Amino acid sequence: MSASSEPGPLPTPRVVVGVCGSLGSLTALARAADEARGREADLWPVLAWEPPGGELTSRRSPGSSVLTEEWERIAGERLLKALDDVLGPRGPEVRVRALVARGLPGPTLVGIACGEDDVLVVGTGRRGLLHRTLWPSTSRYCLARATCPVLAVPPSPLQAELEAAHRRNFWRLRLDAGRLEPHS
Repeated sequence: MSASSEPGPLPTPRVVVGVCGSLGSLTALARAADEARGREADLWPVLAWEPPGGELTSRRSPGSSVLTEEWERIAGERLLKALDDVLGPRGPEVRVRALVARGLPGPTLVGIACGEDDVLVVGTGRRGLLHRTLWPSTSRYCLARATCPVLAVPPSPLQAELEAAHRRNFWRLRLDAGRLEPHS
């Protein structure tokens, strides 16, 4: 038996993008699709999920396997909706391999985007002090630990306007709710 000196087929470069359904992740997905087209790479949208309450709570719950299947199904539906919202019915004109993965988003994305030709795309968001304290930043995790290039996509300028409108409407609704009278 002789060893061949011919190299095998080169792996297709991948653009891996974290998707959760937030506006920031949808912006990142659109940018990742553009990157994949420009690089002639495969697009790998990934939705990482964990059971509510975390893994330990899930293992302790009776009937957790049924719940786990349901949570994974819901995660898959969220990913498909995000793909449809951003890419539309025609798709991004690149090969897409959508993936629902169980685990924390940062480690999951870094683990998937491990090839030397991979690019990892993550959305960044405006996060207040309380949010940063309670929930670690996926984009910071990926920037610090990924072995491939990471493209951190800032939020859409429209996101700030939408958040401001939500805040205005929240206070208006709260004030209006105090003036409502019951119907007779």
